[in-house]
Amino acid sequence: MRKNLPPYVAIKSGRVYFRKVWTDGGKRRERFVRLPDDIDSPEFSTEYWAIRSGTSEKVKPKQRDTWRELITAYRSSAKYRKLAAGTRKEYDRIMERILEKNADKSVRQMTRKALMDVHAKYADTPRKADWYIQVVRLLLNFAIRKLGWKIENVASGIDLYGKQREFEPWPAWMVKKLDTAPERVRSAAELILGTGQRPQAAILMRRDQFAGEWMTVTDEKSDEAYEVFCPTQLRAYIESLPVSGAYVIGKNLTQPVGYDIVEKAFRAWRKDLGERAAPYSLHGLRKLAIIRLAEAGCSDAQIQAITNQSAEMVAYYRRRANRKILSRAGHSMKERTGGEQ
Repeated sequence: MRKNLPPYVAIKSGRVYFRKVWTDGGKRRERFVRLPDDIDSPEFSTEYWAIRSGTSEKVKPKQRDTWRELITAYRSSAKYRKLAAGTRKEYDRIMERILEKNADKSVRQMTRKALMDVHAKYADTPRKADWYIQVVRLLLNFAIRKLGWKIENVASGIDLYGKQREFEPWPAWMVKKLDTAPERVRSAAELILGTGQRPQAAILMRRDQFAGEWMTVTDEKSDEAYEVFCPTQLRAYIESLPVSGAYVIGKNLTQPVGYDIVEKAFRAWRKDLGERAAPYSLHGLRKLAIIRLAEAGCSDAQIQAITNQSAEMVAYYRRRANRKILSRAGHSMKERTGGEQ
């Protein structure tokens, strides 16, 4: 056996270990941590000093009460399983975002200021910002009430942006400007206008959802898929695009571009259009689709069949269409009669 071993190094059954000793509750404890067998190698020196300084992953205390542990427990709960498909999908999107950067971090490290900073960062998309705070609040409440974690719910009491005014349908001048938009923004706009779907669902459409005169759309909230007629303009636009993968707006051959990427490109393009474009969002194109259908003479039932919007929302935007139709008819009559009564 070799003499003059470095401090805390022991050899057992021909293998080399770092002998870690500590006292716990008045009792002496020890643990043997494996080291490279060649004591004279650079690998041994690197690992030895990492263990001795406490920076080695082998001796770092395992983080407890992590976001991964919390989210896994929540997803296994009856409460999560009872959620509507659309709500569960929205929760999952946010939880995956949390796991991406914080999976193995302790929930205790989350601060109220950090949450408020995230909320402010997404002020341009208030519903998205509120969803984030609401899901974190829900998860922390679950940890406290169901898992018995002794933590503070730092999301509690943060003021939400709340329900925003209804999205404004795009004006004609802005639709005409789509010729100047980046291809991803133009494609997203054509898909939203042609399908009447929510931007997220439209942006994630695959090419195999289009078959001649028909297309299969999926409602984001209900997760319901159904087949509807594909308008000629949308069909022609998709056929004009080069096939670069499975998705109409593709990141690569097999993956779609995410909503956030398209939305960011849209906001940059909207900024270039000037202040008068500021009130309009991608969601406004869906509302314009309803108005166009109403102006074309579609019934509420037909509009709902195409867009899967609620009866209340269809009625709201139909009134916008009716005003336009009536004002156009009134002015046309005035022009025909020369303004005579």
